[in-house]
Amino acid sequence: MTKAEVWHVLGAVLLMFVVAGFAFIVSGNSSGLLQVMVYSFVIVCIPVIIKKAVAYSLDANVEHRIWHFQRYGFKPRAKFKKEMPFGVILPLAISIVTLGAAQLMTFLTYETRALKHRAAKRFGFYSYTEMTDSHNGLIGASGVVVLLLISFIAYFPGWEYLSKMAAFYAFWNMAPFSNLDGTQIFFGNRTLWSVLGVIVLIFVLYALFLPA
Repeated sequence: MTKAEVWHVLGAVLLMFVVAGFAFIVSGNSSGLLQVMVYSFVIVCIPVIIKKAVAYSLDANVEHRIWHFQRYGFKPRAKFKKEMPFGVILPLAISIVTLGAAQLMTFLTYETRALKHRAAKRFGFYSYTEMTDSHNGLIGASGVVVLLLISFIAYFPGWEYLSKMAAFYAFWNMAPFSNLDGTQIFFGNRTLWSVLGVIVLIFVLYALFLPA
């Protein structure tokens, strides 16, 4: 993991903490903020580690960064002069406007690159050198799956807010917009995206009834 990627991931942890803890701050209930910080670290970092592990098993590397957005239309001029850090701007703006009632968790994107030694493999299942869309989608899906596992496991010890945060983060990771994870899963394997989408929706609907 490069130094730049570490800072992007830590920035996402901080954003998760602010977004998930904003309602606590507004209400003056600061007793749960330490837990929210720990939950934020777990929810952001574990999917990053899992995606890197899956990518490595496919002889590739994944690099994460804060979601940046530039083009907003199809015309050549329909774009900002510079990339805008929408992964920072939108979540914070929504939290402020709604006083923490709405939580937008679109923080990170990832880019997959084949490792050099992948080109040396000539035979068998990995006889190609370029990463395919399906493998790229599988890497993104692994992050969503581990979030669902965290949400499921966290419910039983009574960590309801961790369960809720993981479900919400999985939901936003499935959004097929710009270069977010959901887009890469969708174009990699639409069937996988559809099945995961249904499961994530079930988790989110259930999480809405969990106590904060």
